[in-house]
Amino acid sequence: MKLIEAIENAEKKGIAMGHFNIGNLEQLKAIAHVGVRLNIPIIIGVSEGERAYLGVHHVVDFIKSYNDEHSRDGGFRLFLNADHTHSLDKVREAAEAGFDAILFDGGKLSLEENIAQAKEAVKIVKNIDPSIIVEGELGYIGSSSEILEKLPEGAAIKPEDLTTVEEAKKFVDATGVDMLAPAVGNIHGMFANAPNPRLDIMRVKEIKDAVKIPLVLHGGSGTADEDFTEAINAGISIVHISTELRYIWRKELEIALREHPIEIAPYKVMPEVIKAIEEVVEKRLKLFSKI
Repeated sequence: MKLIEAIENAEKKGIAMGHFNIGNLEQLKAIAHVGVRLNIPIIIGVSEGERAYLGVHHVVDFIKSYNDEHSRDGGFRLFLNADHTHSLDKVREAAEAGFDAILFDGGKLSLEENIAQAKEAVKIVKNIDPSIIVEGELGYIGSSSEILEKLPEGAAIKPEDLTTVEEAKKFVDATGVDMLAPAVGNIHGMFANAPNPRLDIMRVKEIKDAVKIPLVLHGGSGTADEDFTEAINAGISIVHISTELRYIWRKELEIALREHPIEIAPYKVMPEVIKAIEEVVEKRLKLFSKI
């Protein structure tokens, strides 16, 4: 099964696919465990920083090994996304390595420069493999999956700063991207002591009606459950989660190390961390898949 087929299947069912970023093997194991258990496809995301840490080709091999052993027709499969790719060289690298999808992130660029570079990214990728999905980002929502004390400078959450329908249609028509990640009130990261901003559900619906292609919601961590449900009903096809996994990994690792102060074997400490990550992933996937 190709990723576009999995997305189309989700849209037919009125649900969204879960996209989870990983920075280590434990996070990948936890996500895959849940996917196998629920028998649903999942997208694994690795940003430029995460790819540099894990190794571009190594992470491709990890995903392939899970699929070779556990994938099922119409059910579980892992797809790999080169998340938040800022340069055309990195776009080419991911395409040549065999990623299923690539996000060219020009969210901080002017509209015209974003269009020019995203159009070139599409050309590069499709010349390498036409089946690879290219996603464009329109509107700045912050740049890091972290615990926030304040709103990232320049992040678009006011109605007048969100991606407009006109901008979205112009961008999609001019670039030929397969998917679009608009700014609709979402931000990267989670606030330490407050809920994240509410999503503009009407804007999601209006953009979906105009561009027709799948929409991606970035910065899902910290978003209210009802916003997720309404956004999916309005046209979101993929939801990104990263900060929640980073937070629970750090929290549970600290607990595990305190409870096992003299243990030095990672495989004896990590199962508790993996289990905690699984609980977060399962909760999110059940919500997105309406299970």
